[in-house]
Amino acid sequence: MDAYAKFAELAENEKCGMDYRVRSRIKRGLWAVVAPHGGGIEPGTSEVAEVIAANDFTFYAFEGRKRRCNCRLHIIGTRFDEPKALSIVFASEKAIKIHGEGIRKAMVFLGGRDVAALERLRASLGHRGFRVRSHPNPRLHGADQTNICNRCRSSAGVQVELSSGLRRSCFRSLSLHGRRSRTQRFAELVAAIREALHEGAV
Repeated sequence: MDAYAKFAELAENEKCGMDYRVRSRIKRGLWAVVAPHGGGIEPGTSEVAEVIAANDFTFYAFEGRKRRCNCRLHIIGTRFDEPKALSIVFASEKAIKIHGEGIRKAMVFLGGRDVAALERLRASLGHRGFRVRSHPNPRLHGADQTNICNRCRSSAGVQVELSSGLRRSCFRSLSLHGRRSRTQRFAELVAAIREALHEGAV
């Protein structure tokens, strides 16, 4: 159960700039790449999202900055309504959301409503040796229309859940300092996702 049901409640109880921050970069590309649980909430997700976006796609991250208990800042994707995130996703034709997931095995769980993009992602990730599945929990399939990834102009986005084991393989560690050192697996993950997004932009 999340501590806050919506962003307005979070903003009343947490301090922007100290407990959390919002980062964004607007580009003209087809996709918005969003990490609503970045920073210390689901460590590694905002770093992955930012490099996927690079200079081609719009980037957004809501990042926990608390010394501990960043999980208090988690708002489920179907209720995530931070105003900047909504304005970015509403204005974008397509959206891909980067999440963190807790299992120790190195896995990518794909979900969302954009069937064509999901097929490209499965192929690209599989080609580079990533284990790709649908999550066993139906609540993590990202198919709900109210999910932030599906509130783009096409009404069909993508949800990418990166397991804890996979995220750990992408960095020296998942601590703030450890996430500054990225591994070859990080580069391979980002390359696979970018390849699939660019194929869909042609």
